Amino acid sequence: MADITDIKAIIYTEKTLGLQEEGVIVVQTTPRMTKNGLKEVFREYFGIKPLKVNSMRVNGKVKRFKGVEGKRADSKKFYVKLPEDAKIESLAV
Repeated sequence: MADITDIKAIIYTEKTLGLQEEGVIVVQTTPRMTKNGLKEVFREYFGIKPLKVNSMRVNGKVKRFKGVEGKRADSKKFYVKLPEDAKIESLAV
């Protein structure tokens, strides 16, 4: 069962801000989140039914710190297309 706690962040970059003008929000989540789960979260918590959801899996990079190798956490990115009249006030920039 998907939950709002699986959403890590809304991504704000130059590219994603351009997409937001077209009604697309980019969301970073845990790897276990699914498209249907994300749609369910948007319906429950925001009251919006997404028109389309595209997903991309992001593998964590292997990094070194003081000679010790570590790995960043894996995640998923979702591109969520919202209806034209739908606005989420907490996401406004």
